[in-house]
Order: sequence, then C-alpha cells, then structure tokens
Amino acid sequence: MAKRVLCCGTFDYLHPGHEAFLKQASALGDELVVVVARDENVHRIKGHFPDHGEEQRRSNLEDLGIADRVQLGHVGANFLKVVEELNPAIIALGYDQGKPPGLDESFPHCDIVVLEPYQPERYKSSFLRRKQVGK
Repeated sequence: MAKRVLCCGTFDYLHPGHEAFLKQASALGDELVVVVARDENVHRIKGHFPDHGEEQRRSNLEDLGIADRVQLGHVGANFLKVVEELNPAIIALGYDQGKPPGLDESFPHCDIVVLEPYQPERYKSSFLRRKQVGK
C-alpha cells in the first residue's frame, strides 16, 4: 500500500518556497495529495480573499507536476474532515503553519512533519502579495 502524504495551504502567489515545500513533502512518501484552501475559508481565517481564485490556485499547483493529486478543500471550519477522507500516513506542515486543533488526537496514526523553510525572508506569499498589489 502506498504511503500517502497530505499537505494543505492557500498557495496564492506560487513561488520557489512553495515548490521546495512540495518537493520535501513528496519525498516523505509514495503519493502526494495537496489540498488547496477554498476562497471562503481563506477570507474567514486571514480576513481577505486570495488574489487568485481557488480554481486558478489549484490549476497552478497541478501545472507544477509535483503533486500526484491536487484538490480543493471543503468550505467550512472543519479542517479535519478532509484528513479523515484522504487517510494519509503523513501530514506535512509548512514551517509557518499551525497545527489545526484536534489533529494529533483525531489522527494518532499519522506522522506530522514540519518541513524546513526555503529562503523565508524572500519567498513568503504575504511579502509577494504586498509587492504585487501594494496591500
């Protein structure tokens, strides 16, 4: 049985830091599934909509060719639902991602790995967003 790795994120301004994150995650197992945050969820959490819509962000990740599967997450606050559905062996988190509450308790069979940053002083979506649109 293939060892499935799951990672999630907004991926609004796709940059080399994201590519490094995805490559690190892919190296952890046999199958990489990436879940892209829905526009509505990003707005609820970050207080603004992403500059690139959810379908564009999903398509951009597919075009990279690193992930075996890229899909949109669910609308709503239950972030653990998609983990339950995908049943990964490993959950890869970015260095700046917090662990959703209840993750460890709900999925004790999953290894949770925090990945290394790649030039975070240069490649961070919030920096690129401010630079691109002056926000």
